[in-house]
Amino acid sequence: MKLTVLNGPNLNLLGIREPDIYGKTDYKTLCEELIAYGKEKGVEIETYQSNHEGDLVDKIQSLYGESDGVVINPAAFTHTSVAMLDALKAVGIPAVEVHISDPDTREEFRKINYVRLACFKTIKGHGVKGYFEAVDALIDHLTT
Repeated sequence: MKLTVLNGPNLNLLGIREPDIYGKTDYKTLCEELIAYGKEKGVEIETYQSNHEGDLVDKIQSLYGESDGVVINPAAFTHTSVAMLDALKAVGIPAVEVHISDPDTREEFRKINYVRLACFKTIKGHGVKGYFEAVDALIDHLTT
């Protein structure tokens, strides 16, 4: 089984950007821990991050027939990207949305969410642990 973890804009700055909201774990460490977690579970995990919407759309499209499931933290694109929603719907790969913080308890504009419409589950407000919960949710979804 192969899973892909996609991260949107500014997530490459984890550990630096607003650590009181997003925590102190840096992006490199998160990716290394996710890959190791996948190995423990017998799952290959690929990680990918971009600050560019089109790059993320291209990556989602490239997953068709290549990945069994997607963990996606679209970050700011959550609230703006119909293109990412459409790409996820087009490839039809099971997806879990993750947010380190809980956008529904923050600024009003963060309550708009397009990407969620293509995901079977959303995990929010659990810090970086949410990524591991999302991996588990995908494994359960794909094996039951």
